[in-house]
Amino acid sequence: MSPASTLPEPTLPEPTLPDATAEAPRNTAYNHPSEPVTDSTGATLAGFRAAEDLILPGVEDVVESSTGHHHPHGSDPVTSQTMILNMGPQHPSTHGVLRLVVEVDGETVISLAPDIGYLHTGIEKTAEAKFYSQVTPLTDRIDYLAPMTNNTAYALAVEKLLGLEIPERAQYLRVLLNELTRIQSHLVWLGTHAMDIGALTVFLYCFREREDLLRIFEAISGQRMMGSYIRIGGVALEPPADIYDRIRKFLNAFPKHIAEYEGLLSANPIWMGRLKGVGYLSPEDAIALGVTGPPLRASGVDFDLRRDMPYSGYDKFSFAVPVSNDGDVWARYIVRMQEMRESTSICHQALDLLATLHDTRLNADAPKIVLPDREQMKTQMESLIHHFKIVTEGFQVPAGEATSSVEAPHGMMNYYVVSDGTAKPYRVHMRNADFANLQALEVMCKGRLIADVVAVIGSIDIVLGAIDR
Repeated sequence: MSPASTLPEPTLPEPTLPDATAEAPRNTAYNHPSEPVTDSTGATLAGFRAAEDLILPGVEDVVESSTGHHHPHGSDPVTSQTMILNMGPQHPSTHGVLRLVVEVDGETVISLAPDIGYLHTGIEKTAEAKFYSQVTPLTDRIDYLAPMTNNTAYALAVEKLLGLEIPERAQYLRVLLNELTRIQSHLVWLGTHAMDIGALTVFLYCFREREDLLRIFEAISGQRMMGSYIRIGGVALEPPADIYDRIRKFLNAFPKHIAEYEGLLSANPIWMGRLKGVGYLSPEDAIALGVTGPPLRASGVDFDLRRDMPYSGYDKFSFAVPVSNDGDVWARYIVRMQEMRESTSICHQALDLLATLHDTRLNADAPKIVLPDREQMKTQMESLIHHFKIVTEGFQVPAGEATSSVEAPHGMMNYYVVSDGTAKPYRVHMRNADFANLQALEVMCKGRLIADVVAVIGSIDIVLGAIDR
């Protein structure tokens, strides 16, 4: 062949575009094999499932509803389709192993479905196999940023069944520790919320003060976080002699630190732009969805269990309940900042009351329920016997059911305990604010940008331990 000769051009078939409205074919050989699949040993293997069979609960709601949305782009098969995105469960701004299935049109959220269950611990079921006193350490791990509050809610329910009368000193000590826990929880919220928006310095400042509180908790209970300190019938141990002075020192300095946080954030144009007008929740929607705590009060509903249904002697304390009518992320920020100031005031009052009761009982007079003092066990045989029987056999609780409600840092926390007359509970159910508040996420995020979802999640302040029980 001469160099000047040319090869004939190949004839290519005309390209055909697939019909955008037609259903995509499925590979039935892999999804639903007609014959059993065996491995090299001859064992039958389970067939592969189709992708839609692997969709988890909640996700199908987004997928099915996505076809019914109105799309402003017309009938273009490309631009008229929305996109389904996964946010989590490894995303840092979901504050735990939370998966959000988000349908977006561009960057605008059309619908959103939380997919929970990645951290399920089975704590409620585990409680049925434990003595009543052994359930207390499990409650620490529900909302692990508010262990003292969980202890209190559980103890109040069981104490109702037992008919125990808790001494004033123990009640005021519980109030003090619950309010310190509220401050500690809000510090974690503020630091992580600010970091989600991009303010890293505030995170470092908040954890500086939180470290002081964790050291106080460690001095009181022996553990930084999950001390199981508040027990059925009172508390676990006598507080150290110098602990009230340490707490007073922290409380005296803390208002300046709150002002320091606000100085970094409240006038920051980026912070205001990311929070104001974002994630609106009306009071009607908040009530209908069961929202409680700071998100409810930030929507204009003035309700706080400490004032409206007092427990543990809260009726002896004077404090204001911060409320806002704005209903957005900014309002939730303002409400929680004011709550930290009010908690500081309550702690001061609790310290003043405790100073007048230092010689009184700390636990209920129930030797067959409350563990005896360690020193008594060394000298009194009866105390040693009580201790042995409580630890090895537990204590029987009269048959019945009881509920308790406390104002936790995230909102209303309810415990429902059922006794069948044995030493182990028949049922322990926890109703946490986090689970209910998460329901409102879609309402607050619809029509907003993807970046706003991060701000809204931080504003409801969830802990997945309280959601996946």
